[in-house]
Amino acid sequence: MKAAFISDIHGNFEALKAVLEKIDSLGIKHIYCAGDVSGYYPQINECCDVLRARDIPCVMGNHDWYLGGGGFCSRSRSVNDCLEYQRRIIRPDNLRWLQSLPLQIHIGEVKVVHGGWADPIDEYLKPSEEYFQNINGTHFVSGHTHIQALHTYPGKTYCNPGSIGQPRDGNPDAAFATYETGEFTLHRTPYDMQKIFDLMAAAGFDDYYYGGLKTGSRNLKKL
Repeated sequence: MKAAFISDIHGNFEALKAVLEKIDSLGIKHIYCAGDVSGYYPQINECCDVLRARDIPCVMGNHDWYLGGGGFCSRSRSVNDCLEYQRRIIRPDNLRWLQSLPLQIHIGEVKVVHGGWADPIDEYLKPSEEYFQNINGTHFVSGHTHIQALHTYPGKTYCNPGSIGQPRDGNPDAAFATYETGEFTLHRTPYDMQKIFDLMAAAGFDDYYYGGLKTGSRNLKKL
């Protein structure tokens, strides 16, 4: 199986476009998403539209759960500010699509969730040999942490493809992973962030909400 895995798009269509173009240039036809299409940035409809048009299977992330279920994040006011905005702009058909996403998918030998196997929606997984010993299977993919990672243990391989829309590992380039003959490869690709900055400003958000994109951190670090 030759495939690409993406995650944590968060309404950043400019980054998603760049990643899809890169995946296409690699000749990869099968793409799978580990959740969080929604949240943070304003191009939620564009992101949903292209995933749906390309028939890219996707699991439900915690932001998709909040948005689809009318909920909120207990950890972050800024998350809720962005969710409130996305609720106003998302089209009903895209909202129904988010609500329909499964908690997990299996692609051949690869098992995919958003968070982890103790909590598919909202577990911040800390990979270890002990963690995966108790889970059936050999190859695992999840997102949620926004930190790209690849770990191999006896008989088990875990990959976090990283975040397309909001990397948090100090590298601002959009992240994804590819998979072929049992092996994952991690990738990064740059994209033009200025349109995201302009759209966020036009929607009434200051750079606290998007400035971290410049450095690959969650939020703008004000000194």
